[in-house]
Amino acid sequence: MVAVALMLGATTVSMAQSKVAHIDSQKLLSEMPEMKSAQAQLQKLEQTYTNDIQSSVKEYTTKAQAFQNEVNALTEDQLKSRQAELERKSKELETMQNNIRQAQQTAAEDLQKKQQSLLAPLYEKARKAVEKVAKAQGFDYVLDSTQPGTVIFANGKDLYNDVKKELGF
Repeated sequence: MVAVALMLGATTVSMAQSKVAHIDSQKLLSEMPEMKSAQAQLQKLEQTYTNDIQSSVKEYTTKAQAFQNEVNALTEDQLKSRQAELERKSKELETMQNNIRQAQQTAAEDLQKKQQSLLAPLYEKARKAVEKVAKAQGFDYVLDSTQPGTVIFANGKDLYNDVKKELGF
């Protein structure tokens, strides 16, 4: 019991001596020049996928409407005599619809991969800069103040401007 009390006391003393700073990492990342370039690349890629998919949807909609109009104009006898042709057209429309869904899924996955490949190096660069500035200024811990209300600051050093300077912007 005494050993536990001594350990808790030692922990409290060491924590009391720790220097703590904070930084809004999202603000820092959003203001990095490389982030603007990465976001522009992602938006361009997203627009390319959106245009391709919208074109496919438009083609599908046109064909589906034409098919529906054709079916509605046929008599019962004409429907029976052209059943194989109509089934083929229906399956073609179904295939188009499935291809559109697949294209949407692939586009989302590709965008996510591209985002990861573009942003991971930026996150790492920011992390290293924060670490370098914190060490240079003698801080033991740096808390992320991005989410308001998660950490309450009372005179803690904000490293934002120092890290911006370290990153050269």
